[in-house]
Amino acid sequence: MEIWINPACSKCRGALRLLDEEGAEYTVRRYLEDVPSPDEIRAVLERLGLEPWDITRTQEAAAKELGLKDWARDAGSRERWIAALCEHPKLIQRPIITADDGTAVVARTDEAVRDAMSR
Repeated sequence: MEIWINPACSKCRGALRLLDEEGAEYTVRRYLEDVPSPDEIRAVLERLGLEPWDITRTQEAAAKELGLKDWARDAGSRERWIAALCEHPKLIQRPIITADDGTAVVARTDEAVRDAMSR
């Protein structure tokens, strides 16, 4: 299991705390420092069953500067969104846990973290 985190994020810290309390084995990826490639973003999206705009933090300053709220959310725009997430990793929703069964979850709640551990 791998968890993508921003150490400054309280949801990430909470997820790590819960993983530790439950004795889960996991690897930490500080995705702001170890920025995911476009292929890694595509793979995580497939595991999540989501589109890039579904995991984009649209209230971030970079999102507003890019005008993301006005971007199309369709197959033709998918790569543009993925490129934005790679160029501005702070836009990626967090934490994301890739579970051992090949799925992934956006683990913003204790329930979502427990769900990832059960997979």
